[in-house]
Amino acid sequence: MIAGLDTSTPVTSVALLGDGVERELHDDGERPRHAQTLLPLLEQVVADWSAVERLCVGVGPGGFTGLRLGIATARALSQALELPVVPVSSLDALAAPHPGVVAALIDARRGEVFAAVYEDGQRTLEPVAIDPATLARELTPGTLTVGDGAVRFREELERAGMAVPADGSDAHRVSALMVCRLGLGREPVDRDALLPDYRREPDAKPQ
Repeated sequence: MIAGLDTSTPVTSVALLGDGVERELHDDGERPRHAQTLLPLLEQVVADWSAVERLCVGVGPGGFTGLRLGIATARALSQALELPVVPVSSLDALAAPHPGVVAALIDARRGEVFAAVYEDGQRTLEPVAIDPATLARELTPGTLTVGDGAVRFREELERAGMAVPADGSDAHRVSALMVCRLGLGREPVDRDALLPDYRREPDAKPQ
């Protein structure tokens, strides 16, 4: 069995995959509540941790606080339960369900998105923090754009000819189940090497 989690966006998503089981839970994402929802959701989705053989975690890019909490939780579980841990790009997980050309966009605040572009699952643009107007000029009209960054900047993207699913579509949510599926074929890393992909400096800086 594989357990997975993602906290790169305001939505907390957790999942369990294996032995005929595909179970996923997430909160509403109305506001970031990772500290309140992550462990309770994990307790609901994973009934027996002794059956879990691997832990997969979305490492962003995404919100600083959410990623920090998700990574810390994954490290703690890995140590306590002696589980191998596998990092997975949250943008990879966003794009993976969609064939053809797709741009995965996570809201990066500051008027930017964290973005990567894929063609049939292969990256053609590595993850970058970029303003959506600049990104749109680099995309082919008709490109499918998914993620909460696509929702936030729908007007700019659609004006440039991009396709954006309806706001409530699951296409815009990073799926912990997809994090599990992608992590199944990847090598675990040492706990100390499990690091968030912030992709830029956090908004808050020490004085």
